[in-house]
Amino acid sequence: MFQKTKQSFIAFDTLQKIIAVNVAIYILVNLGDVLLRLFNFPPEMVSGTVSEYVSVPSALSALLTRPWSVITYCFYHEKFFHILFNMLWLFYMGRLFTEYLGKKKVLPVYILGGISGAALFILFYNLFPLFNNDVNFSVAIGASASVLAITIAIATLLPDYEVSLFVPTFQVKLKFIAVALFLIDLLSITGNNAGGNIAHIGGAIFGFLFTKQLQKGNDLTSGLQRFLQWLSSLFTAKSNIRVVHRKANTEDVYRAQKDQNQKAIDKILDKISKSGYASLSNEEKDILFKASKNTN
Repeated sequence: MFQKTKQSFIAFDTLQKIIAVNVAIYILVNLGDVLLRLFNFPPEMVSGTVSEYVSVPSALSALLTRPWSVITYCFYHEKFFHILFNMLWLFYMGRLFTEYLGKKKVLPVYILGGISGAALFILFYNLFPLFNNDVNFSVAIGASASVLAITIAIATLLPDYEVSLFVPTFQVKLKFIAVALFLIDLLSITGNNAGGNIAHIGGAIFGFLFTKQLQKGNDLTSGLQRFLQWLSSLFTAKSNIRVVHRKANTEDVYRAQKDQNQKAIDKILDKISKSGYASLSNEEKDILFKASKNTN
């Protein structure tokens, strides 16, 4: 079972891996609570312990003891509906993001959006008097800031792209969804979930800046992309098989054609990143459309 699970995870694309990690952590932590409760251990013993180490605190003194929490908090959820809505929204917007901006940028935007959300959360709780009584006790968890970063990033790139909400016949442009989400969080920063709403805004701001800079030819995620590629190479087994030349066969031709097609798609994605979807020719749009059909 472990080997099959491992093979399935390896076969996932980046977006699916992010979702799988979030879901796996949620299941394992809550399963641990259930098992310990059977032996009369205190409720939420496992989740409470895990939360203490992975949630991002607003207090600077606590943050110094667990600096990694600015990343780990956006992979951890305690409530079922919290993770359900976050993962559904991530899957929906993440697929659109991947289609137009490529799969390599999904994880960096997710992480940096989460860090931006954590930074704004910490800043607000230490800056404004409203939070003086809560700054030493408040923490943030959940992928919402990261999901908002991805959502706002693709909405900034394709503001007039229409998606279905609630029913297939009800089409809404991404720019209206983005503005609505941002305003809801902005108007809620003094409410019961102030920390979460502030973190959402931080993620949204990063998503907006990411796309705006990308359109100018500056990729804010390039450094993190290189680091993640280096990190991935440490866990990738190197083959000792000796390479020999041989006559090309059908498989070689197929691979060459696939590589050529991928280069064409990457070139189109780069053009979208710099000039927007509207700058594509009809031929380029057709290539991208056919490619998306083949990957679904």
